[in-house]
Amino acid sequence: MRARERGAPEPGVVGHGTTGGEDGMTTDEATTGRTPDPDPDTDTREAPSEPPRGPRRRLRHWRRWALGAVLLLLAPVVASQIALGVNNLGDPAEGIYSRGRDALWLGHAWVDGRKTDADVRKLAKRLSGTGIHDLYVHAGPLEHDGTLPASVHPEAAWFVEAIHREAPGIRVQAWLGDVLASESPHGMRLEKPETRAAVVRSARQILDTGFEGTHFDLEPLHSGDRDYLTLLDSLRDLTRSRGAQLSVAAHQIDPVPGFHSFWGATTGHPKWWSQWFFGQVARRVDQIAVMSYDTMQPLESTYGGYVAQQTSLALEVTPPSTDLLMGLPFYRENRFGHWAHAETVAAAVRGVRLGLSRTDADRENFGVAAYVDFAASETDWASYRKGWVR
Repeated sequence: MRARERGAPEPGVVGHGTTGGEDGMTTDEATTGRTPDPDPDTDTREAPSEPPRGPRRRLRHWRRWALGAVLLLLAPVVASQIALGVNNLGDPAEGIYSRGRDALWLGHAWVDGRKTDADVRKLAKRLSGTGIHDLYVHAGPLEHDGTLPASVHPEAAWFVEAIHREAPGIRVQAWLGDVLASESPHGMRLEKPETRAAVVRSARQILDTGFEGTHFDLEPLHSGDRDYLTLLDSLRDLTRSRGAQLSVAAHQIDPVPGFHSFWGATTGHPKWWSQWFFGQVARRVDQIAVMSYDTMQPLESTYGGYVAQQTSLALEVTPPSTDLLMGLPFYRENRFGHWAHAETVAAAVRGVRLGLSRTDADRENFGVAAYVDFAASETDWASYRKGWVR
């Protein structure tokens, strides 16, 4: 769930040319056609040969062009970092805290037999006093053909019953996902009607175990994928008929218009969604949780500014009736695309509060979603409580 430079040109070497006429001859040579006798007082030893001036001049030009190219590439990057840092300035408005609609992604251990009643009681205690209302419990993965073997979640019914007993009022949704064949020949192919139909049947199957909703995370999902929108329409018909929730994990929104197209053309992985496509998805679901981590940001300040921007962009196109949740990184990794010292829960919460303050401070159907329970530290939980729950 979730994605990751010069030196200056050398000073020019001044050429050692002769004085006078063309082709390097002296004035006497040029006019008489003969070489003058050497001055007996002059040292006639041969001077060291000079490297050809042409290659050196070309090398200097290439270095200047290279420096110019690097500066052209770095300029927008530097400008964007400054802009995000500025976007993180200021204070959130008063009262911008949890509305009791937060969520937590839970790992597969809760439904495969590794957890016990004691673990459920401990989880219920952890959730007490927070704004967490939904649990997305990993009950998949789906097969590439859209089917869901019951053998992968043998304790699903037990967990739903146990959490309802220990934490009344918590809603439990089945987190289903798979890799899409959008960037490789392997994975789920949403363009196949039979695959989409199988996904709907799998959703019906998991709801029959007692889950109160289905939460889909299909990646990498490219912006504008109309097969995905068609799938959501079918899933919405199902969940509405069952009185269940339909929620999805969503990619981040273009930080500048069309950025997903540029990134896709240069890397083969578009990563972002257009704001228009995000809005189309949000209109088809009950909840949409933005995976606002793995952002490639190098500093807490720029990460906070980035999350503030993502929050505003998402709020602008999400219907008020749809729950909008912004992701919090409850994990620590250091790799290309994610730096633990920058992507902190504290920075994310501050960004969420700034974006909400500036765009739609009164939005009720809004919250945060923490990823993921098994990687969360006490610092993550404390930052969430202090910055968002109060």
